[in-house]
Amino acid sequence: MKLVSAFLAGLVFGVGLIVAGMANPAKVLGFLDIAGSWDPSLALVMAGAVVVALPAFAVAKRRSRALLGDEMQLPATRSVDRRLLLGSLVFGSGWGLAGVCPGPALVLAGSGLPSGLLFLAAMLAGMWVHRASAR
Repeated sequence: MKLVSAFLAGLVFGVGLIVAGMANPAKVLGFLDIAGSWDPSLALVMAGAVVVALPAFAVAKRRSRALLGDEMQLPATRSVDRRLLLGSLVFGSGWGLAGVCPGPALVLAGSGLPSGLLFLAAMLAGMWVHRASAR
């Protein structure tokens, strides 16, 4: 059941990214270009995500177990530290340069697009560098 629910959640997420335009780097870069021809449509997508997530997190905070029985794993700290700031800077820079973040990168790579495969390879390399430097 866990495998089926993970597959369905990933499928809904991927289709949602495609329908919302988040898997289109040109659309994302248009959203991030606030000094040029700004495309505000993705702000509605993000607002919709917040509207869905807020009640879900409120319910999750009151539960000790997820619906399928696993222990609930929520962030334990709310502090902003150097690692969070640097990680946000690297993530935002990559998103702004490429117009792609990890979720849409998987959609693009899954569709076989060279740009998605290249981004996925770079993302995995970055994860490896982080893991190697964190030791």
